Amino acid sequence: MRRWGAAALVAAGMIGGLLVPAGTASAVHGGVPGDFNGDGYRDAVVPAPGADVSGKEAAGAVIVLYGSKSGLSASRRATITQNTSGVPGLAEAYDRFGAATATLDLNRDGYADLVVTSPYEDTSKGTDAGTVTVLWGSSRGLTSATDLPTPAGAPNHYGLDVAVLSRGTGTRTALAIAGWDATVYVSGPFSRSGSHGSVTYNDDTPSTESVALGDFDGDGTPDPATATSHLSGLSGGEMYTVPASGDELQGNGLIAASGDVNGDGYDDLVAGDPDEPEHAGADGQSGGRVLVWYGSAHGITPATAPVQITQNTASVPGTSERGDAFGGALAVADLNRDGLDDIIVGSPYEDLAKNRAGMVTVIPGRSSGALGAGSYAFDQDTAGVPGSSETDDFFGTTVSAGDVNADGRPELFIGAANENNSTGAVWVLPGGTSRPTATGSKIFTAPSLGQKQTAGTLLGGNGLLWVI
Repeated sequence: MRRWGAAALVAAGMIGGLLVPAGTASAVHGGVPGDFNGDGYRDAVVPAPGADVSGKEAAGAVIVLYGSKSGLSASRRATITQNTSGVPGLAEAYDRFGAATATLDLNRDGYADLVVTSPYEDTSKGTDAGTVTVLWGSSRGLTSATDLPTPAGAPNHYGLDVAVLSRGTGTRTALAIAGWDATVYVSGPFSRSGSHGSVTYNDDTPSTESVALGDFDGDGTPDPATATSHLSGLSGGEMYTVPASGDELQGNGLIAASGDVNGDGYDDLVAGDPDEPEHAGADGQSGGRVLVWYGSAHGITPATAPVQITQNTASVPGTSERGDAFGGALAVADLNRDGLDDIIVGSPYEDLAKNRAGMVTVIPGRSSGALGAGSYAFDQDTAGVPGSSETDDFFGTTVSAGDVNADGRPELFIGAANENNSTGAVWVLPGGTSRPTATGSKIFTAPSLGQKQTAGTLLGGNGLLWVI
């Protein structure tokens, strides 16, 4: 095990104008669809970290919707909790199982595996120590699981976020886990028994809010990226690709993602910086922003200047307005199948006909020229999208993408954690000829997936809502 330095700890947040108790933290990423049962169709992952389980409030659940030629149906699903046979632990109040998820064939057996975090799990190492569980895919789906231990003696919210990436066998498959005390990197090879390769423990940056993995220098090995929690004087947290104090990147953010946006063969780092600037003109942008650092043969370093995108960027829908939280959710995927990854941006506080109804913007990747051209957006008032914009829906709390009907056209997944009094809902927009389309889109609500219509279920995940 390798170890770096000592950590700092900071966090604060609001949701819907209400102060959140001190110490509350958010998990920001959700797993993309993966073929967990090997039937040739990828299966969607719908977290419900606030779901009640056997009378235990906010114990948390993950719902798997099985893909098929006809897409997704609420009737073809499996609900997984810590009370599910084969899953370690026991469902307890406020564990928030499903707070963050990630999908990858970790053990390279041909079946996708699902990583699920419970950052508020009490363990023998302490209150809210947190756990990270790998649910292993098989011909029968996700039927067995093992926990990934943290090397920390007293972990704090282990599993706030998780990221996975594979560029090959052995150490070219890696997993990154965020926590308040440290960030943990686990390399392959992984096995169904729970064994894995080396573990790197980094506590030389402030508390981590979000993690990403990308091959930023093109050497075939996953490279880490982290976004820290809020820091004084910044609109967000610090960004790192070398996890050591003093190696901060230019710019800041609260959520990180990676992908090859310009198609040059190097992964690029993308960050969402949704909060208002602490100091006008010094950091952040009113209404929020997204930053892109382009990878290269030298990787991404503190000398790499990021490209900034806001709603005032040419051809990006909308206008930058105070409190929009543009960049409050983030994913990177090739939605139009042109070989360039596109940037999917949530603005959960965007005002439409109703305040803080929320919107999602897609910024297509470009091999040359400024990002922004060809951008488009969806909200609940878009023709074909079920429902309608309501105050404090927060449409765009979470975003992800993946092909669930094997037609080669990725579907777009959008969560709204505050829909129906914070029960939450998830929309699936079908992949179209050149981009996802609202035509034929579906909404999955908690009752349709066997969950109670209960405030705080947070179907689809709560994203950054507890920290922005």
